Amino acid sequence: MVRQLPRDPLCEAPAVPDARAQAKLWLQKWRWYERNGLPWNRLAIHAEMARRGAFARWPVQGNVLEALREGRLEVGEGTLFEPQAWITAPGHARIRIGDGCFFNLGVMVAAETLVEIGNHCMFANGCFVTDGAHRFDDPNKPVPWQGFTTKGPTRVHDNVWCGANVVITSGVTVGERCVVGANSVVTKDLPARTICAGAPAKPLREIDYS
Repeated sequence: MVRQLPRDPLCEAPAVPDARAQAKLWLQKWRWYERNGLPWNRLAIHAEMARRGAFARWPVQGNVLEALREGRLEVGEGTLFEPQAWITAPGHARIRIGDGCFFNLGVMVAAETLVEIGNHCMFANGCFVTDGAHRFDDPNKPVPWQGFTTKGPTRVHDNVWCGANVVITSGVTVGERCVVGANSVVTKDLPARTICAGAPAKPLREIDYS
């Protein structure tokens, strides 16, 4: 009598995905990630920015065109996006950016519900501003499939300067003329007219204008 060993699913050949479904998924990903590169979309983004007196150096990433046309992305006059800035506002999310702001290389602004940035704010290379966070509370579901959560709107008031790689997290407010040091992680409100740094960021001293 031949004894049959238990089946090991790790040793089984993976199921061959349906070619049509695979092609559909690929096209969905291409549409999301590459659509800004289409010549007519690129021209449309420049036209929308010009209408607002703003400018985006190419490439700009994210669902910028849809959000601009739907009024969910507001960009003030004189605002400049350097290459590889990433603006994402899916669904009903909103992003409001004031006048005269500067977003350096690779800055990302991601909204789950609402991110507000005031006038004349500066963000150095690699900054990340968001009102959301990835969920990870379901042990039976892969983390990338769990969606997002939020603690509320994130607000950056006027004349804030963030050094390179600053991260501003969900539900916090950064007061006007606050300076946030490079590589800081903002997890709580920061008072106006202070120099802050650290992970988590904390006020170091008030700014003396005398």
